[in-house]
Amino acid sequence: MHRKQGAIYREQVEEAAAFLAHKISVRPDIILQLGTGLGALAEAVEEQVVIPYAEIPHFPQSTVTSHAGNLIFGTLCGRKAALLQGRLHFYEGYSARQVAFPVRVLSLLGARIAVITNAAGGLNPDFLPGTIMVFSDHIYLLPDNPLRGPNVDDWGPRFPDFSQPYDQRLQKTAFASAVELGFAEVVGGTYVCIPGPSLETPAETRYLRMIGADAVGMSSLPEVLVAIHAGMQVLGLSVVANVNDPDNFTPILLDDIVSAAGRAGSRLRQLLSRIVPQL
Repeated sequence: MHRKQGAIYREQVEEAAAFLAHKISVRPDIILQLGTGLGALAEAVEEQVVIPYAEIPHFPQSTVTSHAGNLIFGTLCGRKAALLQGRLHFYEGYSARQVAFPVRVLSLLGARIAVITNAAGGLNPDFLPGTIMVFSDHIYLLPDNPLRGPNVDDWGPRFPDFSQPYDQRLQKTAFASAVELGFAEVVGGTYVCIPGPSLETPAETRYLRMIGADAVGMSSLPEVLVAIHAGMQVLGLSVVANVNDPDNFTPILLDDIVSAAGRAGSRLRQLLSRIVPQL
């Protein structure tokens, strides 16, 4: 049964990839995963081919209202790209493998670079709301791994190396682009992914700081794991929507997070406009 389920999953991925291959004339080089409040970045894509997730065989459906649920192919800053406008989350009831399903499918279409964005909570007391954090490392705290189960050797190694999960050249490109734009609040840091959907308590916030995390969210890392397993170079970017002091805690409201991410979205779009042509 275990191997049968693995075979079914492979068939589903390949069927979704074949469906998309017939819908597009040029395959993407770059994947951009757009997070909470950041879907407006899709407006910058030219020659758009928009395919709702609901039309793609076996694609899970996003249930979060701030995530549009479209796969957009086109040209972004002169590069052939695929934008995931809206993502899946472990807290929606999906397995980590289902959450990363779109990235796995796009890897079969030839994408070699993945830019993963999200809105996150700040843990580093030096951060300010609106800070853009470039991932230097991560901590994976989900109780499920998208690489669990039978490995497809054609897709990647059984035990992928994570000694340098985020491409050094892409990080340098991001920081250099921020300098060119005069953006001061672009910093490096470690992102931690928690299951959710409950937001962090003061004690949990203190713990996450203690283990070395600078920002916390409920997404992105299943996609990162699959992208790296598939041999992609990965750049991770978090918009820090709020920063909480565990000793002076204030309520965290999702609407406030979405609003803050939307306000910072224009800065992130400018940054990506500088980064993407250099990828």
